[in-house]
Amino acid sequence: MMKAVLGLEDGTVISGTGFGAEGTACGELVFTTQFTGYEEALTDPSYKGQILMFTYPLIGNYGVSGERFQSDNIHAEGLVVRETCKNPYHYKSTRCIHKFLEDEGKPGIEGVDSRMLTIRTRERGTMRAALITGNDDGEEAVSVARNFPQITDEELISLVTCKEPRFIPGSDGTWKGSSKRKHAVVVDLGIKRNIINNLHKRGIDLTIVPATTKITEIASYEPDLLIVSNGPGDPEKAIEAINAVKAFAGTIPICGICFGHQIISLAMEARTYKLKFGHRGGNQPVKDLVENKVFITSQNHGYAVDADSLDGTGLYESYINANDKTVEGVFHKNLDIFSVQFHPEAQAGPMDTEEMFFSKVVKVLGGEI
Repeated sequence: MMKAVLGLEDGTVISGTGFGAEGTACGELVFTTQFTGYEEALTDPSYKGQILMFTYPLIGNYGVSGERFQSDNIHAEGLVVRETCKNPYHYKSTRCIHKFLEDEGKPGIEGVDSRMLTIRTRERGTMRAALITGNDDGEEAVSVARNFPQITDEELISLVTCKEPRFIPGSDGTWKGSSKRKHAVVVDLGIKRNIINNLHKRGIDLTIVPATTKITEIASYEPDLLIVSNGPGDPEKAIEAINAVKAFAGTIPICGICFGHQIISLAMEARTYKLKFGHRGGNQPVKDLVENKVFITSQNHGYAVDADSLDGTGLYESYINANDKTVEGVFHKNLDIFSVQFHPEAQAGPMDTEEMFFSKVVKVLGGEI
């Protein structure tokens, strides 16, 4: 048994039992409503700078296999749950979630009232937090939380982007179309592996480049498509990516997912803003305004595009969140530019959003769906 405490910037102190590594984690406390997928969530680079809390009370019951990782390591700063499973059962499991966090040097806390914390976050908005394992000094935790920078002031992209370009050839024999296989440059702002896998299996050659890659270098790859990935933090800090979208708009197709959706919108002179508590989980309803359909989607974002700011940009809403009417996707009236706020590759139950988005990618490249 290890002592642990969670302190919020509003003075809230929650004591619990620590697991994982001993130490201190700081960041925004955010909640996700997903029941499963903790391997995917913890290794999602978009959670950099955040302490992740699951609203579902029991986490870890099928263990950790490593097959669903979205990056090489955990990016969430810490984990908050009501209860963890210490003896998981699954034929692919190689370790429990306690060991997973310990191996990654990340602290966790259980035995907390996650329902109360979720309600408080929804009422007051996302707050800075400090998670300390190894002691239960609540005053220290609150002080650390209050002195930690706001996520709007942090530059997180450099912590999750790739260090150098890498080439990934598309899967052999899967490109369908009269033209030769196409090549996409992907600006890596913290890309999830499932996005890469979905592009690869459709036969698209990929060059993954760092977030700070210059426009001239991107042009040297002679891409047929520019893709802007998901990532953490404030989209206004992705200056090079915004400039890249501006430079290639109208010359080649451009698409984006989540953070990439926000960056494309900023590049076309729209505005973004920070949501009160964000959208995170696998049950977010999104309405397709063109087809008049509703999809259940996976999401992880704390910023959104200002719908009113789209006027005069050439961008139009293609999807909206059925709960709060926020912008969930845009397309350009005259250019091959489109993006979605949700994660089409995440397969939050049905696979229809995957086919919807990636089929459109193939189509703009001249391939057959």
